[in-house]
Amino acid sequence: MHIPAVIAHGGAGPGPERKTNLDIAVKKASTILKSGGSAIDAVVEACVILENDPVFNAGTGGVFRTDGSVMLDASIQTCDGRIGFIIAIENTPNPIRVAKALLDEEINGLTGDGARKWADERGFINSPVEGREPVEGMGDTVGVIARDKNGLFACATSTGGCSYRPPGRVGDVPLPGSGFWTEKGISVAATGNGEEITKKLLSYRVSEKISNSNLSLFEGMNWGLVELIDNSKSVGLIALEFEGVGIGVANTDMPWSSWIGS
Repeated sequence: MHIPAVIAHGGAGPGPERKTNLDIAVKKASTILKSGGSAIDAVVEACVILENDPVFNAGTGGVFRTDGSVMLDASIQTCDGRIGFIIAIENTPNPIRVAKALLDEEINGLTGDGARKWADERGFINSPVEGREPVEGMGDTVGVIARDKNGLFACATSTGGCSYRPPGRVGDVPLPGSGFWTEKGISVAATGNGEEITKKLLSYRVSEKISNSNLSLFEGMNWGLVELIDNSKSVGLIALEFEGVGIGVANTDMPWSSWIGS
């Protein structure tokens, strides 16, 4: 048996006042985990809360692209080898639910109109997303990692994309190894400058560094930010191991919240 735990972040850039919003999502995940629920359900339901919260650039709060559209990305991965990701989907308030539905499919990812058609065929809500004006310097991602009593890890991320970006732009969130990586015993999620995160394959490389060295979780995450990331680019990480509480590290403000069972 493993001690359940969860950690969530609210993007690189926002200040600590957003922690209160994150605490609500973490509480939902902890309730699921305490009742014996799976890490998958915990991260998805917590992520849905964040997607429904207009202060975050995900789901309902997704920022307008330069053409006024709201295109959303989301991803989920488990340590038993399953993955699902959605890129540039419109009219989908909770893209993480669509991503979750891909976990047990032969295909891993869907994009654009094809993603929305696939979601329609399976009864997922098709409704315009309100969206909001882009804000310079604010975070572009929400992410949740959980470990359940059976030792299953899951990581969910969701975003409306960076402010002032063109339609169709793809950042780190839906790209395996970049915005997220989960394997047996460890899970890492990144947030911030998507291009910088993607070029450095940040989540995977940090995960591998921690797994193949004597570095602690904090030391491995700090290594990733110091050695791999241009310090002029705002980037943050959250991570969780096979035991202990999850932690967050960033080179800028990054609100995060965590919980661990007893």
